[in-house]
Amino acid sequence: MATGPGAAGPEDAVPDMAPDEPGEEAVAASRVRTVVASLRPGKGPMARLLRRLRQRQPYGAEEAEAWPRVEEAVPGAQEVGMGRGREAEAQPLPAVCASPLRSLWRAERAALYCDQVLRGAKAEDADEAMSKYLLEKLKLRDKWLGVWKTNPELFFVKYEEASIPFVGILVEVTCKPHQNSSTCFEVTVSVAEPFSSNIANIPRDLVDGILEELEHNVPLLEVYPIEGRDADIWDIALALEVVRFFYDFLWRDWDYEENCEDYSALIEERINLWCDIQDGTIPAPIAQRFKKTLEKYKKKHVELIEYQNNIKEDPSAAEAVECWKKYYEIVMLCGLLKMWEDLRLRVHGPFFPRILRRRKGKRDFGETVTHIVAKVMTTEMVKDLSSGTLLQQHDDLDLALDSCYSGDTVVIFPGEYQSANLALLTDDIIIKGVGKREEIMITSEPSHDSFVVSKADKVKLMNLSLIQQGTVDGIVVVESGHMTLENCVLKCEGTGVCVLTGATLTITDSEITGAQGAGVELYPGSIAILERNEIHHCNNLRTSDSSKSSLGGVNIKALPAPKLKMTNNHIYSNNGYGVSILQPTEQFFIVAEEALNEGAASGDKIDDKMICKIMQNLNLEMNNNKIEGNLKGDIRIGTS
Repeated sequence: MATGPGAAGPEDAVPDMAPDEPGEEAVAASRVRTVVASLRPGKGPMARLLRRLRQRQPYGAEEAEAWPRVEEAVPGAQEVGMGRGREAEAQPLPAVCASPLRSLWRAERAALYCDQVLRGAKAEDADEAMSKYLLEKLKLRDKWLGVWKTNPELFFVKYEEASIPFVGILVEVTCKPHQNSSTCFEVTVSVAEPFSSNIANIPRDLVDGILEELEHNVPLLEVYPIEGRDADIWDIALALEVVRFFYDFLWRDWDYEENCEDYSALIEERINLWCDIQDGTIPAPIAQRFKKTLEKYKKKHVELIEYQNNIKEDPSAAEAVECWKKYYEIVMLCGLLKMWEDLRLRVHGPFFPRILRRRKGKRDFGETVTHIVAKVMTTEMVKDLSSGTLLQQHDDLDLALDSCYSGDTVVIFPGEYQSANLALLTDDIIIKGVGKREEIMITSEPSHDSFVVSKADKVKLMNLSLIQQGTVDGIVVVESGHMTLENCVLKCEGTGVCVLTGATLTITDSEITGAQGAGVELYPGSIAILERNEIHHCNNLRTSDSSKSSLGGVNIKALPAPKLKMTNNHIYSNNGYGVSILQPTEQFFIVAEEALNEGAASGDKIDDKMICKIMQNLNLEMNNNKIEGNLKGDIRIGTS
């Protein structure tokens, strides 16, 4: 896709499409054609193939092995002739090769793409490099069995998308010599015996008819080799996974236009981004937002191509304007994705500072104010306050926080409140609830990224229930300064409590539950004191490869080592480890290297002496903690 429509911008193009003077129609039509052509991204057989491949089910999407009968899965299927006759039902599909690419670590994956596949190729040569790589592997075997997984739209006029994500047919694949790189992405297939499908009663004659219409040629990336012990088939399956993953996650349509001197380095960055999403380094809600934006970009790009292909030789002014609209929507999504990729959501770990409000400091007259947050204030509420206390009453928590200066106190009475200003804590204040903590419920503003974020020197939250809804950052993020949480309940929806580099956190008598990442995550150089807390049911990652997750109830990223003191905490029922200590690759502490050299792999049991040595090096103090019932183990020493 062109970065812009040539010399004409949208301001110039639209007026020229509606000439005021007679005799200019020909000139206007010519200009419209120029505008539309300049926006037209990709033509020819390779572009058509890639567009279809990019409409496949994305890499890593969950797939079912078997599905109901067509009449059950597709309401009204008889209308399209799917219920006719009582032919023999298709056999269940055999198992396909388990994704070979998933077994590779990030360094191995990067080496595979950069050194073996791309081999220094530029973005404009990526398609050719992928084709060459596939050709080398396809020469290993002329014929093999695979499962052809294709879009149900090819078979069904009407169906429910959730009920049938794909139509799978067992086929015999024949690899023929290829004349050019584009035909490398197509392969000749025929229905294999016994007739097998993920839809029990799909008619054999329908499948044969569809294949005849396609001249038995289907996109190679829609075919998945079936499981077997043959090394050649495994190599072919790996090659197909490599190319699928490249077009689904690593390739961007704008790569052709970027002046990137080292394309391999860019691919390696995107591999790291994908790995960080998979292992939970980037919180799952943020990862989901990134993936949705990427899928939306791909969808809009395909829509633009299809719209342009349907335009006649002499497009109308309205059609050109519609092209511009679609084009600029893609440009906006492209810019957002580029920003996320460059920042990788991790200027300070997975977060970047969002607090733009300046610190107010003390009031001019030096007094402090107690802000009462309640629908109605009575004398009973303030009977314990001294007679000289300055009071302000608010029925809205955000108004109270907006009125605060350093030294003020916010007193919240039972009720349900929603707050956006908790993400803008810059002054030293105390926020405390009166009554049972379960009755003082504060929920996040779903339209915001952050819930509680502090940059103040000293902030204290007491006797509250924080309920995260919709926000994607940690339920509490301490960017700098010192935050204290006392007797609070933190019900997470995204990640848990994050303490960034240089910040300090104290949590006492509190409960943290439901985090999709670690309950408490300490970044290098941070400080935390945890006493008498319960951390449970965390690390509920919604990734397709959560088995590789290294996060725990408490997650510590070393180098420089954070300081942690844990006393009388109960860490239990987490999907990962109780406590996880992550050290950057190739920067092990000597003690950790000794542990690994002695055969203690990630997650393996390390003896008590070795743990004590590592804790001493990391400045960890852990006394009388109860760590139990964690899915993967109590303590993990590993690499990030």
